[in-house]
Amino acid sequence: MSLSPAVDAYVALGSNLGDSRATLEAAVSALDALPECRLAGVSRTYRTPPWGRLDQPDFLNAVVRLRTTLRPLALLDALMAIERRFGRTRNGERWGPRTLDLDLLHMDGEVLADARLTLPHPRVAERAFVLCPLADLAPELELPGQGRVSDLLRRIDAGGCVPVD
Repeated sequence: MSLSPAVDAYVALGSNLGDSRATLEAAVSALDALPECRLAGVSRTYRTPPWGRLDQPDFLNAVVRLRTTLRPLALLDALMAIERRFGRTRNGERWGPRTLDLDLLHMDGEVLADARLTLPHPRVAERAFVLCPLADLAPELELPGQGRVSDLLRRIDAGGCVPVD
């Protein structure tokens, strides 16, 4: 049993290989089934252009809010285990196609700069594919060192992010 108080954690989901819609739906269920976690919200799903490496299919992206008593690195380990169950292999390639990508974006009350994890995620403010679904759930969320989600979203071009549900 955990003695930590429950906090909100925001996790970005992305997929552009296989049946991405089914993958995201199954991943949301897997997140909800994690020990010490309870699903507290799911954004709309967005079709988004690839980022970083453009020679790949569009992505489907979403964000979930989890209520959790897990510590950040324990939650990160759980997210990586879910990715592996969905066929994700981390081979060092950045921004390439993937069956499932889960990124821990923010945990209330946590600022962390670890070799394995930085919280809040250091590139949230640059990524419309994260900010659009995150704004569905928490437009007033203040990301330490970055700003309020709604303000960050107004500063970038989100024209390529199209809700699909």
